[in-house]
Amino acid sequence: MQTTLCFDFGNTRLKCAVFEDRDFKEEKVLNNTDDTTIQQLIDQYHPARSILSSVINHPPEMEALLAKHTHFHKLGHTSKLPLTTPVGKPETIGADRLAICAAAVDLFPHKHNLAIGLGTCITYNYINNAHEFLGGSISPGMNMRFRAMHEQTALLPLVQADSVFPLIGYDTKTNLLSGVILGMAKEIDGIIEAYASKYKNFNVLLTGGDMGFFVPHLKNRIFADPHLLYKGLYAISEYNQ
Repeated sequence: MQTTLCFDFGNTRLKCAVFEDRDFKEEKVLNNTDDTTIQQLIDQYHPARSILSSVINHPPEMEALLAKHTHFHKLGHTSKLPLTTPVGKPETIGADRLAICAAAVDLFPHKHNLAIGLGTCITYNYINNAHEFLGGSISPGMNMRFRAMHEQTALLPLVQADSVFPLIGYDTKTNLLSGVILGMAKEIDGIIEAYASKYKNFNVLLTGGDMGFFVPHLKNRIFADPHLLYKGLYAISEYNQ
């Protein structure tokens, strides 16, 4: 059985998923990218392969350490992918978007797929049945919206996300929760319906750390998987072996 470490360094958290062959086993949240932290993962899991998706500035020494002990791949626009990217400036496509697109193709090959990532931002990513990533859109994520209302007003507080709130808010906190979470749910449904008016018979895949707040409020049928990005990283690692 072969172990693969899939690293996802986002704007909010540093994470690593452990795969045994194609099976997702566990997720590790990292405090930092120091050599000691990475070496501990290598010593614990003895991975044969590793892959990194990063949208932050991380130390190059970390890549060298992984390359020394594993078959290492850094995801970028020059990576071999199970899809094509016929969009302008492919080098500007975020590694996280490439990963969830790869997962969509791996899970639903030769199908039209709309893959939605709920993280710091919401990304909408459309891949057709010829495995062409056509692009999509980006909008502010949940915590970004909460922070914006707090930081750009004099009196609105910074609230923490909560799954329990009414449609009609009865105080400032519940007004903010209803506005952000229900507002985003309606945005997601609206984008799906806009695609449905243009394309027929496509899968909708939803992932990201904030996914659980929105699934109960969506009316469209979706395939929800919190580990979708990791599964895409694994597929790309396998593709580049």
